[in-house]
Amino acid sequence: MYHSLSYYKQSNTRTLHMINRERLIDEFIRLVTIDSPSKDERKIVDYLKSVLTELGAQVREDGAAEKTGGNAGNLLAKIKGNTDKAPPLLLNAHIDTVSPGRGVKPLIRDGVIYSSGDTILGSDDKSGVVIIIEAVRTLLEKKLPFGDLHILFTVCEEIGLLGAKAFNTSELETSFGYALDSTDSCSVIYAAPAANHIKFIIRGIESHAGLAPENGISAIEIASRAISKMKLGRIDEETTANIGTIRGGSATNIVPGVTIIEGEARSRNADKLKTQTDHMVDCIRKTLVQMNSLSASPLKADLEVEISNDYPLMKLDRKCRPIALAEKSAANLGEKVNLRVGGGGSDANIFNSRGIDVAIIGTGMDKVHSNEERIRIEDMEKAARYLLEIVKENCRS
Repeated sequence: MYHSLSYYKQSNTRTLHMINRERLIDEFIRLVTIDSPSKDERKIVDYLKSVLTELGAQVREDGAAEKTGGNAGNLLAKIKGNTDKAPPLLLNAHIDTVSPGRGVKPLIRDGVIYSSGDTILGSDDKSGVVIIIEAVRTLLEKKLPFGDLHILFTVCEEIGLLGAKAFNTSELETSFGYALDSTDSCSVIYAAPAANHIKFIIRGIESHAGLAPENGISAIEIASRAISKMKLGRIDEETTANIGTIRGGSATNIVPGVTIIEGEARSRNADKLKTQTDHMVDCIRKTLVQMNSLSASPLKADLEVEISNDYPLMKLDRKCRPIALAEKSAANLGEKVNLRVGGGGSDANIFNSRGIDVAIIGTGMDKVHSNEERIRIEDMEKAARYLLEIVKENCRS
């Protein structure tokens, strides 16, 4: 459909002044003060049910709690559009937070919202939640044209995307959308890595460390020697690897019998992910063989390896509809979208693996997963304007 340049100028001017800044701030403050650590999202789910119902949505909570071990399921809200000229659109954010996230006391200083410093703030990802809510309120309040909206608020994202994994995507009547779960307020992530979680259980041979150390095989020594041989950190522009935890041993005078190592490998290239994972496993196995050969013990150390895929690869065609809409909407607002690749996993990885093209939009959150977490009000407001423009552009394109 063709529209004149004056149409876009008038439309863009309206978008710039539509978002209710004070309402956005008030709702954000309300959300972050509702405790919602992973597996304990009951209170915020109940609150959001009431908000979405007031907006006229058909709201349903699914049975994800049974699969996640939490006390609440994912929340799916369907809002009927007022035009049939726009394809249905998915808007997603997660409602759980990391620790320490109970008793958040938000503070506003110089246009920035912080926590009191004893906890995280929870802008990851309650900024995404409030931006979606404000965009919908504005659409309804201003009687703007929009197509059907499917709003999905997921649980247990922070502990392995469990809510998204448990969600039945056949309930969605759309093939594309956006997850609001990143930093820059005018950025769009179109690719993100797959990740393998790697767990090594090394069973050495215990012996008295003072009387007969040569009869033991130290599981901790096997672990330390193997880790020293691993390529870790930034492997290349697409691949990273890390050993995150190590635990084992029982006393200073006992050659340690069991040591457990957990780590990960990530890559935006499936072959590289396999290569890095195999490399880390190979380092442990070769070290185990070497230590067994050096020991005087008739018993031998052994190894158990557990590898699980945390989340699949996400890679959108840069010409797909959500990217095209994002670029056009940014241009409408006089901005240039920052298309980039991400380094972490999100609900979008899961949806994309199931055939739904979901790009990730930034909300302005900063220093997430720390007690220094903060968000600039201006950035959050900007992200809300951007999302509103995307919904409007979806009706035009």
